[in-house]
Amino acid sequence: MKNSLLSQSYWANIQSEEIKLAILPWGATEAHNYHLPYGTDNYETEAIGQNSVQLANKSGAKAILLPVLPFGVNTGQSDIKLTINLNPSTQKIILEDVIQSVKNSGINKFLILNGHGGNDFRQILRELGVKFPDMLLATCNWYQSVNKPDFFENEGDHADEMETSLMMHIHPEMVHPLNEAGEGKVKKFSIEALNENWAWAERKWSQVTKDTGIGNPHKASKEKGENYFNAVCGKISKLIIDFSRIEENEFYL
Repeated sequence: MKNSLLSQSYWANIQSEEIKLAILPWGATEAHNYHLPYGTDNYETEAIGQNSVQLANKSGAKAILLPVLPFGVNTGQSDIKLTINLNPSTQKIILEDVIQSVKNSGINKFLILNGHGGNDFRQILRELGVKFPDMLLATCNWYQSVNKPDFFENEGDHADEMETSLMMHIHPEMVHPLNEAGEGKVKKFSIEALNENWAWAERKWSQVTKDTGIGNPHKASKEKGENYFNAVCGKISKLIIDFSRIEENEFYL
């Protein structure tokens, strides 16, 4: 692969490339406490996608990274100013068109690299798998690829120690001083089962957190972010290599 990134590729080169796998990074545009920008999920997912696909292609994968999709499912944050929501039904329409375009280019493997907790593409891919039976479709959440407690002291899932450390590594110029950050305190559900993760209800963001963060970011560091970034990219690149090389009749053991 002369270039692993479609956004930086040229027709003169891309038309002769053999590409086995197309990867779509998908983020969100939403408030991230007081110290991180609205585009945090997009910056993180794009950086992890770029590094991972480049590592994978150096090891023989034939994959290309599509441009990041910057809007995600943010229905629980509809009252947070300029948080942009895409409904799951809208995501399905977008995905169907993108997958069709990839299929038209002779590529039969498609992976979503998801960087936003509100996005869940599994049911959409179940439905689109029937429409595209000759495509191998998959999705992964990079933030679940490695064990976060191995890298970070404080729990959280939004503008927390992990995201803050990661942004300190990939875009330090966009991280405001931590003394400006809120503590990311979050209210739990009053129903016990909803806190045990076997029952589910959507969180109403403005009711569970005052600063839009969930998780204390104050122990974040660039070093923690770099270690986590390298571990995640190593895991995602292995997935890309395996998915790129596998044949349809080898998909199951």
